[in-house]
Amino acid sequence: MASSSPWTDWQWENAVAGSVAGLATVTFTHPLDVVRTRFQVYDGRNPNLPCYKNTPHALFTIARSEGIRGLYSGFCPAVLGSTISWGLYFYFYNNAKQRYLKSRDKTGARIHLASAAEAGGLVCLITNPIWVVKTRLQLQTPQNQFRPYTGVGDALKTILRDEGWRAFYRGLVPGLFLVAHGAIQFTAYEELRKLIIDFRHKQVPSKEKSSKLLTTIDYATLGAGSKLTAILATYPFQVIRSRLQQRPTKDAALRYIDSSHAMKKTAEFEGVKGFYRGITANLLKNLPAASITFIVYENVLKLLKRTNKN
Repeated sequence: MASSSPWTDWQWENAVAGSVAGLATVTFTHPLDVVRTRFQVYDGRNPNLPCYKNTPHALFTIARSEGIRGLYSGFCPAVLGSTISWGLYFYFYNNAKQRYLKSRDKTGARIHLASAAEAGGLVCLITNPIWVVKTRLQLQTPQNQFRPYTGVGDALKTILRDEGWRAFYRGLVPGLFLVAHGAIQFTAYEELRKLIIDFRHKQVPSKEKSSKLLTTIDYATLGAGSKLTAILATYPFQVIRSRLQQRPTKDAALRYIDSSHAMKKTAEFEGVKGFYRGITANLLKNLPAASITFIVYENVLKLLKRTNKN
């Protein structure tokens, strides 16, 4: 009998399901992601950054002045990054969870927390260059002081030529802190999911499979609830990461040098609200996005498992 590998076990199905879920999510929510990024980097000091009153005003202004292309700026790296990130995240997460379950050195919520942290760290290291390019493309506006990037390839080439390879890892430190976002989200999701299944077990026959106890509405609610918890806890790190990943301004006084400098300047000039710029667009984007992601993920996973058995 041939020995099994991670890709012959069920983990590969999680990678495929995660990738499909990520692609579906980013396609429907990208305009809000553009708005969120532009709000995050606006600090009131840089005249080359657009100022919007609120999320509807930002969407209307971008659509009027830049067209659909503006609302979908950075879409290609967003699709690439989201698809790769979700695929790798679900794969690394479930692989780690199975490993911890076998070793029995962690139990319950600690397994989910450790698995999510491990997966998030690995994904962050692999995908950071993609998010740098996405952020740069999303921030290209009519007020831009630089020659615009013509696309992903031009952005990669220009960043490497003008700033060196280190620029692709700007924002890595707050990105690694954002590993806590995934850890919080997945821990909340798994624990809430377990509570609902345990509750439903009391209402259905004992032989009923746990996968049949949850509905699409359950997956949507679980996804949104776990995402809200994670956003509120970790959003300031997203703001700092975006500010570090933006294209360096020609005015050295307006640049953010590193994470501690960005945090200091944000607190000094904007106070607490500076760390939560763009959170409305972020919630509008991510709460339904999380619901879509987990609905697609759970249903694609079920389909793949059924197909694999046949």
